[in-house]
Amino acid sequence: MSDMYLLGRSNWSLFRTFILIASVIITPANALLSNPFDPLEATIPSIHSSLFTNEATCREIISSFLSRIEALNPSINAVISLSPEALRTAEQIDTQLSTGNTTGKLLCIPVLLKDNFDAVPMATTNGCLALANNYPLEDAPVVKALKSAGAVILGKTNLHEMALEGLTVSSLGGQTLNPYDFTRTPGGSSGGSGAALAAGFAVLATGTDTMNSLRSPASANGLFSFRPSRGLVSRDGVVPVSETQDAVGAMARDVRDLETAWEVMVEDYGEVVVVGERRFPGLGLGLLDGFFEHMPSEETTPVNKLMEGMISSLKRSGVEIVNVTESVYNTTALLELDVQMYEFSELLDEYLAKPKVDNGQPRPLGFKDIYNDDGGEKNFLVIPRHYKNIRKALVSSTKDPGYAESKKKIAELRKTLEATFSRHNLDAMIYPEQKNLVVKIGSESQYGRNGILAALTGYPVVTVPIGFSPATEDAPRGVPVGMEILGQPGDDQFLLRLARDMYDEKLLPLGGRKVPEFADVFVESKYYEKVPDVRPDRGNIPGVYPLGVF
Repeated sequence: MSDMYLLGRSNWSLFRTFILIASVIITPANALLSNPFDPLEATIPSIHSSLFTNEATCREIISSFLSRIEALNPSINAVISLSPEALRTAEQIDTQLSTGNTTGKLLCIPVLLKDNFDAVPMATTNGCLALANNYPLEDAPVVKALKSAGAVILGKTNLHEMALEGLTVSSLGGQTLNPYDFTRTPGGSSGGSGAALAAGFAVLATGTDTMNSLRSPASANGLFSFRPSRGLVSRDGVVPVSETQDAVGAMARDVRDLETAWEVMVEDYGEVVVVGERRFPGLGLGLLDGFFEHMPSEETTPVNKLMEGMISSLKRSGVEIVNVTESVYNTTALLELDVQMYEFSELLDEYLAKPKVDNGQPRPLGFKDIYNDDGGEKNFLVIPRHYKNIRKALVSSTKDPGYAESKKKIAELRKTLEATFSRHNLDAMIYPEQKNLVVKIGSESQYGRNGILAALTGYPVVTVPIGFSPATEDAPRGVPVGMEILGQPGDDQFLLRLARDMYDEKLLPLGGRKVPEFADVFVESKYYEKVPDVRPDRGNIPGVYPLGVF
């Protein structure tokens, strides 16, 4: 990246003076904005303040985020494409503002989409080279809602291919790196969204969650996220994996921004349940003991110590912590109920059969068009641990007896979970999102995660950042750790408010928020005639994940 555009903050004032003097001889195509907006830790209120006080135009604000992506994305490989409409949309918003039209909760707010959301005019690739020409005819309802609220869609983020794991490596997008520790993964499958937000590439990012996929990257990147109650947010126009387990949600650095995203995404679709004034002190939170790895190690001890600190802080704030030890709350056992491989191929066939833009380029029309063993193009990636899953999906369906048996057990689990809430008089349950720190690049899987309970039952979860592991050479500011707060169906607003109360009471994150060291720089905003081209690094895929094999 060019040193001209990337500066330590201590050098910024001197450099700004130089730029103001030198700007008269810079060609327009390479010009720097004379009054740049700093997007690093921007929030919805800070952008609206700059916008409505005429400190910056929407085009200048969006240009500042594009500049940051162009300069820093090569380091973490989080964004895989930018929308050619982003600057045009910003200009339209500036025109609206000039006529006094300032409506929209997300007016001029930059949003990145996980690349399994349909959003015109971009391809929906799901991180798979075989789907590089999959151009939708219309936006997903959630994307329509974001645009209607005034959001500017910046582009698409990398994901673990087909949203099937949490390592965030794909044949089209390569390997995304954790911005806090380049030797680690960013969680996943929505890891590109998480890494991008941590690095200050947007204010909000979308994700999907079939097992852990929103909550894992939120935990691994020091963010807030929500997985909504089942049926509350539309899943149409999003590449599916599981009818039973899929959910659509969002991530943010700021909990209030996350609340706003939730309000926009559920509007005109879900039935919002209004909850009473449950606030702490006086709340009862269940602590799921089976969701911890109590054996100390370099990977588990930092998580356990942060959870101990969080529990102590909650108790001091008047929260009653109830230790829940029922044997049913064991993630290893719950994983046996996962039904996604019974549902995946049928749902993907249905999605791919829908009309798409005909650009004269070939695209797969079904599951078996992608996953075949004819020795042809190496245009998909399956990690070795999942070879058996893809083989199972090729021959399985929702008509299999095993599917009906698993669905029956899931229904029983929901009843058990409801009874646990009632028996202990709980307002919510808490546990670490992952028993250990997010795994290293090249690992066989994103082991140790606890998202399966909410995925199976459809109960809502808000993930909150609780702190960082001790600093190391690879992680100079530590590795983020997150906690899940699981509520009962319809408790989405309560969970978001609880997260906000915890943040306002300075309970989280312990030690305060930290910007990734590599991203803690000022990137001078450039003037763009058009949206810059961003290309993912496909050459960084670890050799242990060969392409075109299952």
